[in-house]
Amino acid sequence: MNAHGRPLGAARRWFRQFQARRSVVFDCALAAVTTGVELGLTFEDSNPVRAFPAVLIILGGTVLLARRVAPEVVLGLACAVAAVLTVTGQHPGGAPALVALYTVAEVRQPRVSLVALASTGLYLQLAGITVIPVAVGTWGLGAYAQTRRRYTLALEERTAQLEREREQLSVIAAQQERTALARELHDIVAHSVTVMLLGVRGARDVLRTAPDVADETLERVETTGEESVAELRRMLLLLRGPDQSAHLHPQPSLAQLAALVASYDAAGLPTRLKVTGEARPLAGGLELSVYRIVEEALTNVLKHAEPTHVVVTLGFGRTHLDVSVVNDTKRASQPRISASAAASPSAIGHGIVGMRERVSVLGGELEALPEPDGGFRIAARLPLAGSGAAGT
Repeated sequence: MNAHGRPLGAARRWFRQFQARRSVVFDCALAAVTTGVELGLTFEDSNPVRAFPAVLIILGGTVLLARRVAPEVVLGLACAVAAVLTVTGQHPGGAPALVALYTVAEVRQPRVSLVALASTGLYLQLAGITVIPVAVGTWGLGAYAQTRRRYTLALEERTAQLEREREQLSVIAAQQERTALARELHDIVAHSVTVMLLGVRGARDVLRTAPDVADETLERVETTGEESVAELRRMLLLLRGPDQSAHLHPQPSLAQLAALVASYDAAGLPTRLKVTGEARPLAGGLELSVYRIVEEALTNVLKHAEPTHVVVTLGFGRTHLDVSVVNDTKRASQPRISASAAASPSAIGHGIVGMRERVSVLGGELEALPEPDGGFRIAARLPLAGSGAAGT
């Protein structure tokens, strides 16, 4: 709901009440003016005013106050008054009947108002009160007023619908932003923490026997931690507003993929990168997604297996990019983070879910299948349409 929903609602209620009151005032004024016109047309200078016809005309004008409630009845009564006046030797102008005919054309369906037009126009013509073209013109004004009112109502409904759709799109966009943020946080934290834990464990194992190796490993852990903090800071700056964009670091891309693979290899996961086909620049969003998919797949291998080798393959085709991360396994093992994580299917499967979401957004396909030798294979096929221009 809008923060100003209450003031706006009160304003709408006041406007509706004002419109209702304005309609009543307008109908009273219209009845008075019509009655005056009819009196003027009936009692000309050569025709003196008589009490009975005058009262009858005033009653006929007063009936117009009910024209919005029962327009056909009001039209019949106005024609009846005109008929009585004609029989008594008067020459009415037919103003109340024309106003009632206008109202029927304004508020009723065309088939109803056309019947009213035919009968009223013929009657007024035969009674010598007015001619058919005048009746047709009056009906046309009423029909135009109805068309215009319906058009205005349609515009208001369309505006309200667009406002509802805008609010729904805002909710969807916010949900998509939250989903994207959750993916980024998972990718950054899961990757970094896993690599750092593995490095710390490795350093602790060789701390007494090979302190130089332990020191080098801890330096890599420190570097990974600093990079993770920088990535988290970048995301926080991004959330604060677009004015912070100048201070953001560039998003990871395929240019950093070799360094990513090398960092896992240095952390003790035997990994190599293989590129087939003609490598070329891709869209920034596609490169980031490929980087994150490979990062998440390697993190899963590091957490859930002890492979003798892992192969990351990028296959550049004419219309698709094939990405795969395949590992064999020396033996199956529990996740190396904690026993509780190993026991939780959601903890194990969250990374796969994130990868599927990324691939789905790009219009691609993802497979996550065990290999016959006991290893595991993550394979994504992503379309390259429109992404071949550099710098896009």
